[in-house]
Amino acid sequence: MTTTRRADPLEIAARELAVAAGLDPDSRVPKPGSERGQPAWCEFRDAARSNQNAREQAELAASIVNLRPQEDRFQNAPLTVMGNHDPNTISQMRNCMAIGNVIKGVICADGHLGYAQPVGGVIAYEKQISISGVGFDIGCGNMAIRLDTPFAAIKDRVAPILADVRKVISFGVGRTNDERVEHDLFDDGDAWREADMTEYRQKAVKQLGTVGSGNHYVDLMEDESGLVWIGVHFGSRGFGHTSATRYLKMAGGKDGMNVAPAVVDEDTELGRRYIAAMQLAGRYSYAGREWVVERVRQIIGGSVTDMVHNHHNYAWRETHDGRDLWVVRKGATPCFPGQRGFVGGSMGDDAVITEGVDCQEARDALYSTVHGAGRLFGRKQAIRAFTRPQMDEWLRGRGVMLSGGGLDESPMAYRRLPEVLGHHAASTKVLHTLRPFAVAMAGEAEYDPWKD
Repeated sequence: MTTTRRADPLEIAARELAVAAGLDPDSRVPKPGSERGQPAWCEFRDAARSNQNAREQAELAASIVNLRPQEDRFQNAPLTVMGNHDPNTISQMRNCMAIGNVIKGVICADGHLGYAQPVGGVIAYEKQISISGVGFDIGCGNMAIRLDTPFAAIKDRVAPILADVRKVISFGVGRTNDERVEHDLFDDGDAWREADMTEYRQKAVKQLGTVGSGNHYVDLMEDESGLVWIGVHFGSRGFGHTSATRYLKMAGGKDGMNVAPAVVDEDTELGRRYIAAMQLAGRYSYAGREWVVERVRQIIGGSVTDMVHNHHNYAWRETHDGRDLWVVRKGATPCFPGQRGFVGGSMGDDAVITEGVDCQEARDALYSTVHGAGRLFGRKQAIRAFTRPQMDEWLRGRGVMLSGGGLDESPMAYRRLPEVLGHHAASTKVLHTLRPFAVAMAGEAEYDPWKD
């Protein structure tokens, strides 16, 4: 039986780049984890993708003037760029800022291309909100608690603890929580009606407390004092994704990387309903993370002595320079003076507890900081570039026990967290450094359309 290789949409462009570099596109070159290697053109796939993104962003910029004219007072709003970024990320951000009542924009140091708006991108609007900017995983965020349990007291039973976490917590797509979670948000009929999401309520009940896949996780960590912390990262699951999809379509927006953002007025019927749905999804995200953290605490034992909890895919009504604005943070953490945040690295790197500092840098950044280390390689790129033995060796060197996780989440696919935090050093103070010793994620075979 002859099998037909699936056509790669980037192959033609990648072949042209290989020829331009003086190579035979069909010559064999090494490939990580493969004895046969790969055709030379495959090494130019990422460059071809970058060129395609640049072309599509340029085409989008040319078409934006015909979408919705931007008032003169909102044109050329200031953009603060923290750290170093691919030019396509900056182009994508400028295209976002060319639509709507934009007052200011920020790209945090962990930024990279995202759906319609860069991850790590922050935009302040006057009387408007961006459905695309909040994104599909509404209310995705991080929560961490400190226990009074020393790591030394549990270091000999980390493996069974991790196994119990996998038994109790649901990871992956379409999973429902085996334990019904009671929460008062399901009794708030007015909130569900205002969001026009009443018909999804029963599904939401079943999904509350599920983590999903992608870069969503449950981490067990140790701080400088030898105490155990529990950290989680996930959002509103299918409820948020369904809400975002519905309102994006109603606003005439498109799903994709190089597309215009869907911006709606706050005082329209559509705007009010979307804001209600976003806020309900935010409550749902908080409830889910709180449930997961508590169940993991019950497995480990001990009492909670500290807690930090933040969204990073959300829009907040805030006052900046005396103006009442909607601030949309896509993959960026609020960091007001004295406000604490939990920021994770990759699965093999330290995480941190941060605190905002009042300074000019903080004001320029709209009081925002990173939400993680930030990707250097896309998911498909990481799978091609690295091998499982490489990832396993990295984790062994760091003393991290992993349950689940795939090459798309390999530590090598990410920037290093201290590097990106260095670009926010004046405005973001590190209070605690947390060393991970156990990480639970969805496995490689568990696909999830609701990951951020």
